[in-house]
Amino acid sequence: MADKVHKNADIVAVANAARVSISTVSRSFNHPELVKPATRKKIDRAVRKLGYIRNRAAQTMHGIRSGTIGLVVPTIDNAIFAEVIQTFSDTVGAQGFTILVASHGYDLEREYAVLRKFLEHRVDGVALIGLDHSEETYGLLQSQNIPAITIWNYDADSRLSCVGADNRRAGRMAARHLLELGHREIAVVFPPVDGNDRARARRSGALAELARACPALPEAWTTEARYSVADGKEAVIDLLNADRRPTALLCGNDVLAVGAIHAARRLGIAVPDALSIIGIGDFKGSKEMEPALTTIRLPARAIGQIAGDRLARSIIADDRSLHRTSCEIMLAARDTCRRHDAS
Repeated sequence: MADKVHKNADIVAVANAARVSISTVSRSFNHPELVKPATRKKIDRAVRKLGYIRNRAAQTMHGIRSGTIGLVVPTIDNAIFAEVIQTFSDTVGAQGFTILVASHGYDLEREYAVLRKFLEHRVDGVALIGLDHSEETYGLLQSQNIPAITIWNYDADSRLSCVGADNRRAGRMAARHLLELGHREIAVVFPPVDGNDRARARRSGALAELARACPALPEAWTTEARYSVADGKEAVIDLLNADRRPTALLCGNDVLAVGAIHAARRLGIAVPDALSIIGIGDFKGSKEMEPALTTIRLPARAIGQIAGDRLARSIIADDRSLHRTSCEIMLAARDTCRRHDAS
């Protein structure tokens, strides 16, 4: 009999068990920041004891928050966005929200379809990666008037609130480091830039910096590879097998840089003695690998924390103000780059 009562437990039963009012229980779910921690603990104990589950469908019909945030990312297939996703999740979780994560595989039409699904499930807010989105996606967010934020790329003219890094500057910094080490024979490997403003900005910055110091680089030394170690390795093997070989490689992210190191090892080319390699990102493991990867550090944790806090607060306060935050980047000089003696 007790099991049956628990299965049918409602908000009234929770309020009675916790010895608080029904409105306090409701407030604890929907606006936890307004309820004392000790009271929330009593309510949580009652919820756990009774096995109470809120009826989200009924709540959203009455305009009450669903307690969920939709996060749409290009990929969950590697470590590129892992750290920012985890920090974003932890930050909104501390404000009482749970994230729903979906990937679109760098397909902006698929991103639009995923966003529609999230909105059908009545998420309270949406976070997207980067600033490249279809007009349909921007229009959908505007028509629904839902709190939204973009993560990872900063733009002073962004159409949505953004928290991220100046990716063009990251590309320039990577190129400048190789140039300052004396390299003038530099090849670049980037992911496809269509629908990817982060890669496009980094490549643009890198090529602009290289053009000033070494304008006559072979066209074949600007190549593309998809976001994977295997594809990066294959692209770099083809590049290094050519008659003219660069002294340095600038990779658009750490994943491709790891693939480049594997390619060099396969061909018996010593890194950094015969080939310097630099990445962008400073993902988990880049510092610990052998040799430790020289890269441009993008502050993934700071980006995830600031974005999560800002979106959660905008939902709670029903604030649609536009905010743009640029997070600082820096060079992480390690063991895959060395000075080049032109003589």
